[in-house]
Amino acid sequence: MSEQLILVDENDTPIGTEEKLAAHQDGGKLHRAFSVFVFNDAWEIMLQRRAMGKYHCPGLWTNTCCSHPRPWETTLAAATRRLQEEMGFVCDLEEKFTFLYRAEFDNGLTEHEFDHVFVGNYNNEPQLNPDEAMDYKRVTIDELLDMIERDPESITAWTRIIAQKYRDDLLWWA
Repeated sequence: MSEQLILVDENDTPIGTEEKLAAHQDGGKLHRAFSVFVFNDAWEIMLQRRAMGKYHCPGLWTNTCCSHPRPWETTLAAATRRLQEEMGFVCDLEEKFTFLYRAEFDNGLTEHEFDHVFVGNYNNEPQLNPDEAMDYKRVTIDELLDMIERDPESITAWTRIIAQKYRDDLLWWA
């Protein structure tokens, strides 16, 4: 069975579902998504480097975990599930803010997402799923901003937006 995404309006009200790849084609349909930023006690964000087999943005650095909720699950449940599936751990997550964005990719796909941003705390090492993430590192928010300034194309679009536009919202959780 193909993965279904929740299509939403600009208020995040569900208006239907769409197969994952189809939702990202033809200019991208607005759908619900989430981005997880996990900090350690030293205020470093755990970034992952996306696996080369990902259908878009392979090999790019991104936040700890990101994906889409299934039609029958809450966004928090989906974020917890995907954190375990991608990074091999779970931690308490708290939603901090939402935002809309659109990003077009060289392969013709488009992300058009109503993104729910979650934060959490975890100090141990992840157990990466090689189908999802090929590497990880921990950086401060300022180091992430420096990475974006030096080589913006090495960081996913949504991570750049969150770090640059929502820096204070991201750090407010403490």
